Amino acid sequence: MTHLERSRHQQYPYHMVLPSPWPMLLSFALLSLTLSLGLTMHGYIGNMNLVYLALLVVLLTSVFWFRDVIAEATYLGDHTIAVRKGINLGFLLFVLSEVLIFAGLFWAYFHSAMSPDIVLGASWPPVGIQAVQPTELPLLNTIILLSSGATITYSHHALICRNRNKALSGLFITIWLIIIFVTCQYIEYTNAAFTISDGVYGSVFYAGTGLHFLHMVMLAVMLIICYWRMRTYQFTSTHHVGFETTILYCHVLDIIWLFLYIVFYWWGV
Repeated sequence: MTHLERSRHQQYPYHMVLPSPWPMLLSFALLSLTLSLGLTMHGYIGNMNLVYLALLVVLLTSVFWFRDVIAEATYLGDHTIAVRKGINLGFLLFVLSEVLIFAGLFWAYFHSAMSPDIVLGASWPPVGIQAVQPTELPLLNTIILLSSGATITYSHHALICRNRNKALSGLFITIWLIIIFVTCQYIEYTNAAFTISDGVYGSVFYAGTGLHFLHMVMLAVMLIICYWRMRTYQFTSTHHVGFETTILYCHVLDIIWLFLYIVFYWWGV
């Protein structure tokens, strides 16, 4: 039965997903990435070749999988209102898992910061650690990130109002703000006076801010894809679930960064 015939005979608002190799392949690729990264960090593997190979497979599998999802949404018409609601709900659950991950990192930070051990010099930051000053690059990054939240909201509102030029310009500005944020974060890491191996402070600091850094890189990629899809007329004023989920992701990362800035940079100095 062809896709058109299947659509005509379909009596429900959901589409039956065709068999796909990408979920299983991505699962094994992520398992390989985790194992190779862990074994490399503990010295059981002497180089990063397996890590790079696993990362390449993860990226390629993700590209092919999302290519199929975009085709279903844009060209096959499978993403009905009911399907879009399910996608939004699934993304909300994903966001909840991300919030819980960062909650665990905040827990680890407060566990050591609120009652520093004598080994740390009974102080936080520990004796010998020169913390990053909150009024310098982190403050600039906070302003940049909050600005990106405003510009992407402007772009979304323009898309809903069917103003294509303003929607594209707002999204373009947002992309560059995120790129500038990631660049500033990289500059901060390369000039910091401590590393991830400098005790519990370095570990929890780079685990929290570094995980947010990786999420911002992912957000930049998502925004670039949304910009390309908007340029090619794949988004409409009523059908842009990929853009909506990206906007939600952006706002959640903004909020998480505010907590990171207040706790890790300002309160923790």
